[in-house]
Amino acid sequence: MGVKLGILGLGTVGTGTVQLLQDLNGRHPLLREIEIHRVGVRSPQLPRAVELPKNVLITDLESIVNDPAVDIVVELIGGLEPARSLILKAIQNGKHVVTANKAAIARFGDEIFTAANKAGVYVMLEAAVGGGIPVIQPLKQSLSVNRIHTVTGIVNGTTNYILTRMQTEGSNFDDVLADAQKLGYAEADPTADVDGLDAADKIAILASLAFGGRINLEDVYCEGIRQVSKTDIAYADKLGFVIKLLAIAKTITPSP
Repeated sequence: MGVKLGILGLGTVGTGTVQLLQDLNGRHPLLREIEIHRVGVRSPQLPRAVELPKNVLITDLESIVNDPAVDIVVELIGGLEPARSLILKAIQNGKHVVTANKAAIARFGDEIFTAANKAGVYVMLEAAVGGGIPVIQPLKQSLSVNRIHTVTGIVNGTTNYILTRMQTEGSNFDDVLADAQKLGYAEADPTADVDGLDAADKIAILASLAFGGRINLEDVYCEGIRQVSKTDIAYADKLGFVIKLLAIAKTITPSP
């Protein structure tokens, strides 16, 4: 008996997910047991980079999380709402959830995981932070017996791309950002990336896992790269450094 997926969203991440699921060449045999049952989209008439049967694409996302035939809901719409409500409804209906939504997890993770524990279902979020590494599963399992005191990383690809090009080309921030948007590396509204909000969401999740507690997102200091100029880049280079947006979390050792 196959596993039926209900996928919410068919943007860049959703499209990539479908492509991976459809490409069975050289992949684990279990992938053949997975069926893309429904995909929720805003505009089914738009051209897509993947081919799906017409009856698979629907606009009613709530019907997907309520569909008795769906075993796993894959939430890829991003943002806070309706993502949070749809995730909770899926959990309430006894469905496992896979999500790449760092914003929703960083803000509502406690509520979501409490609901999942109560319902006896899994919420898998590897894709939310450093999915290509991966980092979440090692923190949860392989490193769970270690005493981790610091987590540091470059966790936002957009700012990494911008700063690297500023360094190698001597370009201005605004020029590189505009080019990154044309190439699809940056969103039309790049606020979450360049102002550090995306990195803050991610480090809150990583810190929660590494330190074994819930991190209040409002307590995470957040600063982006909008103010970084090519002069800053040049000075850093003369000193033998490069400028990167780092996500850093540290435990505070209690005074004796």
